[in-house]
Amino acid sequence: MTKFKLINICLLLLVSGSVNAADGRQLIKNAIDHFRGLTSYSEASMTIHRPDWQRSMDMKIWTQGLNKSLVRITAPKKDMGNGSLLIDDDMWSYTPKINKVIKIPSSMSHQSWMGSDFSNNDVARADDLIDNYTHTIVDERHEQGVTVYVIESVPHEDAPVVWGKELITVRDDHVLLEHLFYDQDGLLVKKLVTREIKFIAGRNLATIERMQKVDVEDEWTEFRLQHIEFNADISKNTFTLSNLRNPRF
Repeated sequence: MTKFKLINICLLLLVSGSVNAADGRQLIKNAIDHFRGLTSYSEASMTIHRPDWQRSMDMKIWTQGLNKSLVRITAPKKDMGNGSLLIDDDMWSYTPKINKVIKIPSSMSHQSWMGSDFSNNDVARADDLIDNYTHTIVDERHEQGVTVYVIESVPHEDAPVVWGKELITVRDDHVLLEHLFYDQDGLLVKKLVTREIKFIAGRNLATIERMQKVDVEDEWTEFRLQHIEFNADISKNTFTLSNLRNPRF
């Protein structure tokens, strides 16, 4: 094989998204890129379940890369217009009832988002997980024609995170199966589990995911993806405080 042909093969592997099985960081990055794309527009619902009540919200979501996203609630009527905007390390929320945009301080990053089991940080910077942790593949198995990797993510000593470690299970087609969150004592606190996978918008995607605290029974939040468009044409004015307060897109 000539040197030229070898270089071409290496380039093709990189372009196709193939990764070295020993590179846990790249596996996680590919899973995030797979779900978000360069840009994306999606429609979804979120159901918050408690032992004595349950409520659901519909939402629209716009993303651009890893550092920009806008989530806007569209139903029910009492929650319509509530939204969250992320730009780089900054996050804001808007509540129409008080007509006020509030910047979310870092001290509140792990508080509940919209009263759900997801935190503000869960819906914020995806690259925090990539950059603030050391990722090691601790298990590899084959299931139903795909390779499944379990990656242990341990935060750097100076990382601004609360978790002692995280365990991420992802398939070789970049579908996230499970995400476990452990405290500083190594105890499992909460878990995100994929409950449904569908072929949508040209790729396999997790379409139903459930977040649940492990020490509380019958309390969970379920996210259902209903529609998604990758590489969507998104206006540069979408990710602005003005648009968060007065929707134009």
